[in-house]
Amino acid sequence: MCLAVPGQIVEVRLERGTPMATIDFDGIRKEICLAYLPEMQVGDYAIVHVGFAISKVDENAAKETLKMFRQLGTLQRELDASGDPAQ
Repeated sequence: MCLAVPGQIVEVRLERGTPMATIDFDGIRKEICLAYLPEMQVGDYAIVHVGFAISKVDENAAKETLKMFRQLGTLQRELDASGDPAQ
């Protein structure tokens, strides 16, 4: 199964005209595409699915969701299954 996972944006940049970001998922960092949400900024939280930020989410909701992933022991597995647009 591949779920959407929330994370905090720690870096934003343009790569060949495409907005990209480094996002922190509870200590796990991944490269994601911001094409759907180019207005996102460092510090914002986003829901990420298959390597793309698909919606902005507030910090409390993001942290609660990450807590549930930790409790279930599925965070790393979901991130590995979600793909990486930088690869």
